[in-house]
Amino acid sequence: MGFDKTKTILDIGCGTGRHAIELARRGYSVTGIDRSESQLARAQEKAKAAGVTVTFLHKDARNFQFDIPFDGAVMLCEAAFSLMETDEMNFHILKNAVEALKPDGIFIFSCLNVLFPLYHSVKDFINQNSKNDLESIENSFDLMTSRDYSTLTIVDDKGIEKTLHCNERYYAPSEITWLLKPLNFRNIAIFGCDTGDFRRDKPLSTDDYEMLVVAQK
Repeated sequence: MGFDKTKTILDIGCGTGRHAIELARRGYSVTGIDRSESQLARAQEKAKAAGVTVTFLHKDARNFQFDIPFDGAVMLCEAAFSLMETDEMNFHILKNAVEALKPDGIFIFSCLNVLFPLYHSVKDFINQNSKNDLESIENSFDLMTSRDYSTLTIVDDKGIEKTLHCNERYYAPSEITWLLKPLNFRNIAIFGCDTGDFRRDKPLSTDDYEMLVVAQK
């Protein structure tokens, strides 16, 4: 995007605003959407504390639209895509993303890399990378559907322990390309990425839990 600060950016599945707030701090006009009202409230608090302005809206990534399109969109750290219970829901998220972009708009997102669980234990990875507030209790990967089923305990911001039953879809690079091309995305590029460290100079490998996707409308 050429570091053009007049560009508008949509953060899909913004959660508590980690990426939206940082982009706003760097001077971009950012809109964040999420289906969790409690996380949006926390995002508002964080944006105020950071001294930046972000438009946070309560919307479901599977069903949203905007009258004025954006120059770019981000959806990082499995913010929405790959977390849905069906492949059709995940596809709707990608479809909504392209419709929210201007011609030549850039879409940057990360998703789970199916090459990883074929060589590594997802359960071990989650436990090794947790910050002592999350623990994997059960975990199983279905080779036929490329879905990982897990039960997690997590402690929220208020110190309340919760049990989550997760169903996440892992994707092959060729699947991502196949999903994006019918939506008229072009210049599709896929990279490897370490958790929280996304860059273009890292080729995707079986050691990458996530892959970074950059595409243009």
